[in-house]
Amino acid sequence: MKLKPLADRVVIKMVEAEETTKSGIILTGSAKEKPQVAQVVAVGPGGNVDGKEVTMHVKPGDKVITSKYSGTEVKCDGEDLIVVRQSDILAVVE
Repeated sequence: MKLKPLADRVVIKMVEAEETTKSGIILTGSAKEKPQVAQVVAVGPGGNVDGKEVTMHVKPGDKVITSKYSGTEVKCDGEDLIVVRQSDILAVVE
């Protein structure tokens, strides 16, 4: 199964959180922060959304930073994916 987002929606896959700190301390599962960096898997076509013209600024393969608790989590072919609006993406990581 393949997800094809509609309108201004973007399908993202979260990048794994760091398991050690910069000083080398290994973190337990409960001490890790929820990751905010994700990789774009699929992008909707944009177009007219809620009466406004929306141009998509991200493309598949981009690494992005999202709002912490945004989007809808879905499971597709054993992968945990999140569907967010483009407006929930805060920045593209270069």
